[in-house]
Amino acid sequence: MQVGLKLATEAFPPEEIVRQTVRAEEAGFDFVELSDHYHPWLEAQGHSGFTWSMLGAMAARTERIGLVTGVTCPMIRYHPAIIAQAAATVQILSGGRFTLGIGAGERLNEHVVGTGWPAVHVRHEMLREALQIIRQLWQGGYQTFEGKHLQLEDARVFDLPEQLPVIAVASGGHNASELAAEYGDGLFATEPREDLVTAFRDAGGSGPLYAEVPMAWATDEEAAVQEALETSRWAVTGWKVMSELPNPVNFDAASQTVKPDDIRAQFSCGPDPEKHLQQVQPYVDAGFDHIVLQNAGPDPDGFIDACTGADGLVARVKALSPS
Repeated sequence: MQVGLKLATEAFPPEEIVRQTVRAEEAGFDFVELSDHYHPWLEAQGHSGFTWSMLGAMAARTERIGLVTGVTCPMIRYHPAIIAQAAATVQILSGGRFTLGIGAGERLNEHVVGTGWPAVHVRHEMLREALQIIRQLWQGGYQTFEGKHLQLEDARVFDLPEQLPVIAVASGGHNASELAAEYGDGLFATEPREDLVTAFRDAGGSGPLYAEVPMAWATDEEAAVQEALETSRWAVTGWKVMSELPNPVNFDAASQTVKPDDIRAQFSCGPDPEKHLQQVQPYVDAGFDHIVLQNAGPDPDGFIDACTGADGLVARVKALSPS
């Protein structure tokens, strides 16, 4: 079991993301995971720095902790050739500590380049082609690819690491789990669904299984609920909404009816570690072995402190076993 910390690049300025990474390494987390956005979910979050610049700074400021994108869309705002090059470079600069989390993206971030937002089945076809291009470029040499949606012309990534990054593919269904097994090295999910793990394993997947667990830590439960309501209520709208809305103002409108009880239903809130462990347990039961603690509370340092030490949340999560 490995335990990571989700860093919300939409909620903190870039230098703070780097500082929290250093603190997470000191606290004993195995890895940090950071989102790769162009926009925040809500205007109230107020930030959205460039993830790949932060990754370079994080690699330079740390020695041990793993670095993970959660997740990058490699086919609209970015071309997969750029992601193949960027991931290889971060892997070199971090000394082999990088994992490339890949997914089909959200309109929120991808529409900005003005090429439109394809239907979901087209996005999945594009994701498959993007993964093929990345894998092809990581073989070395000059490569060309002619797909239905994406092309690559006579391209080569000159600086390749000795050990290629792990690719973890985001899944919300069996087809994506099978794609993760075919072209990825691991699985990435946001729900405690054993069927996603089973589909990945049945298709031949054998790598790490990442899952984000929503929490809101504060010394007072109500303060945790209110902070999550203010900055993270978008998370209760469901994936069909989250993948389709174009701007923070739309998420603000779509989440106006979210109530404190909705937050309590999705997030473990407050200072009680037992509540947070109960929140993690279904993910362990589902078979995930890389647990990502995603704190939506108002005090990131307090949360890291609560995770530190022999009786901290990191150690206690690692001690969990399937029930």
